[in-house]
Amino acid sequence: MPGSSHTYSGATWWPSASVPPRELREIRALVRHRASLVRARTTVKNRVHAIVDQNGLRCEYSDLFGKRSLEWLRGLELGALDRLMLDNHLGHVESLNRQVDETDEMIRGRASVDEDVRLLLSLTGVDVYTALLIRSEIGGISRFPDYKRLVSWAGLAPSLHQSGSVEYSGRITKQGSKMLRWAMVESARVAVRHDERMKVFYKRVKRRRGDGKAVVAVACKMLKIIWFMLTRREAYQSRNEGRYGVKLKSLRT
Repeated sequence: MPGSSHTYSGATWWPSASVPPRELREIRALVRHRASLVRARTTVKNRVHAIVDQNGLRCEYSDLFGKRSLEWLRGLELGALDRLMLDNHLGHVESLNRQVDETDEMIRGRASVDEDVRLLLSLTGVDVYTALLIRSEIGGISRFPDYKRLVSWAGLAPSLHQSGSVEYSGRITKQGSKMLRWAMVESARVAVRHDERMKVFYKRVKRRRGDGKAVVAVACKMLKIIWFMLTRREAYQSRNEGRYGVKLKSLRT
């Protein structure tokens, strides 16, 4: 990332500033486009929730946008303005759902021909979208001579402070690739529920430092593992073969 610097072992380090190839730029644009669609959909759904709440209504179904809930929403007796806005919002959600589905289809197509993505899918907590996102943000793993540089570039390394001759670590730097950092934290939240190795590590850190820092620690650990996976061209050793097989089958061949 040209012009940006990242703290690494108390020093400043710049990742490769070369322009990514066109294919990689297109993949980055694709996964970021999907993220923008999902954000837009969340915003519209929140507006629907607001109309329901403002009218003192309560849906008996847990998912307000499930099939039965949508029938309930469309059958509500509301004032003319609220009815108009609700119908417009529901139409917008339906349109965004189609756009997300179309984008997911292209993502599966791109992911199916990428060997790095296939390796990344072996890691618990990483789905097809997340794998392609991680792949697009990292680029070539050879950009990072060791896993510490990768962790630092993702902003998951602790910041270093010095007081006299004493150095101590603080909060993570949050510099570098925001998208990669987000993807790793989201993947970590899934991994601590389904991966025994990550669950044990998470619980140990949580007892000392709390949930938030424990999740970040898992995200950092997972990114270290990713560096070794991509460098050695090896799948995750503690993978769940059943889950891995399902993810591979979801790719378009």
